[in-house]
Amino acid sequence: MRVGITGASGLIGTALVSHLKGNGHDTVSFVRRTATSSSEISWDPANAKALEGLDAIVHLAGAGIGDKRWSAAYKQEILESRTKSTSLLATRMATLDKKPSVFLSGSAIGIYGARGDEELNESSSHGSSFLATVCEEWESATHEAQSAGVRTVHLRTGIVLSSKGGALKKQLPLFKLGLGGRFGKGSQWQSWISITDEVRAISHLLTSSLSGPVNLTAPTPVTNTDFTRILAAVVKRPALLPIPGFGPKLLLGSELADALLFTGQRVVPTALTTDGYVFTHSTLDVALRDLLGK
Repeated sequence: MRVGITGASGLIGTALVSHLKGNGHDTVSFVRRTATSSSEISWDPANAKALEGLDAIVHLAGAGIGDKRWSAAYKQEILESRTKSTSLLATRMATLDKKPSVFLSGSAIGIYGARGDEELNESSSHGSSFLATVCEEWESATHEAQSAGVRTVHLRTGIVLSSKGGALKKQLPLFKLGLGGRFGKGSQWQSWISITDEVRAISHLLTSSLSGPVNLTAPTPVTNTDFTRILAAVVKRPALLPIPGFGPKLLLGSELADALLFTGQRVVPTALTTDGYVFTHSTLDVALRDLLGK
């Protein structure tokens, strides 16, 4: 397949490009600058012809959730960087004579809101938090593509574990020094997925018949207490001292700290497993040992 990818230079996008190329697909990265090779598309929003010849589009672009404190302006940027680009892509592909067969569009498990111990799958109701609202509008922005008959999947991604970026890379230095610890009470659920399964699952969805929301999470979510214990064991260091809420909330702001660290969702990948996808890393211990070479 010839697959167009936005956000191709990000953590997931970089791994996805490598995986798809290694499995015989032709990838094309969307870039804002002038394209310098046949593996790039210089994306001009006014030019739908740039999408011609693509069999699939994977849309991963968007401003980083945790890159900055959440001012009103940055929250608006988080929202619009997702909804406007998604709506534009969906509208443009709907005008093509030969449309892509599938549109895999980013979303996140934040759509469910903070739900305590409740187990959540793709049919669960949505939350009312800022991130839940962002995800709802993000998914709704694919409407034109869906209406035009393009099979559309909403990639509800959890916490992606990789030694090369994301939350795990930020935590590792502290844990290797024996300074890691649970956040607050540690009872909040963390629905994780290894970078390996993230890109394998996206690749699976390119040729699957699934449409609509699909949770990209491993089948065994863990509490923050268990995540801390398992990571500490893998790096062979203690993790005894909990991290109180006031420090991260002072650094990040209360709303962002709560969203990222002190609340969570217990999400299971019902659609993926029912569709026959087999996880490379179904348990956290195996995933961390593989990712960290332990």
